[in-house]
Amino acid sequence: MMTDRAYLEEVCKATHARSHEATVTGTTTHTIRRLPAPAAAAKFTGPELTVSEKIDWGPADAAGHRTGRVSMSVPGQPVTMQGIVVLSADGPGTVAELTGVLKVAIPILGKKLEQAAAPAVLAGFRTQQKVGDAWLVK
Repeated sequence: MMTDRAYLEEVCKATHARSHEATVTGTTTHTIRRLPAPAAAAKFTGPELTVSEKIDWGPADAAGHRTGRVSMSVPGQPVTMQGIVVLSADGPGTVAELTGVLKVAIPILGKKLEQAAAPAVLAGFRTQQKVGDAWLVK
């Protein structure tokens, strides 16, 4: 599912992207979404921003867990995120656990902007989980 282009399209739509692209090459996914900017970021980015997200999925381990290396950026802005997402079975469903580092490379304001951006990044991954839950019951 995680490397299914149709699933990625559903995730993009669920995040209220004004426009989007989703591609899959082997076990690597790449989405580009044009989104309304969060209020805290809009004074720096304007009313919209583009988010580019790439996930390189590895093979399942002995327990059936899959790990993906996540790279996220906001083209034209000094914002990046590098992390790992681990998928594991949990009862009748799957749990996605994301860990990573979100960086806003702006002197003095960077930390404050990182704290403001983190909830939006996490909301995007929660949306992905909700879309995935719905996808699996189809």
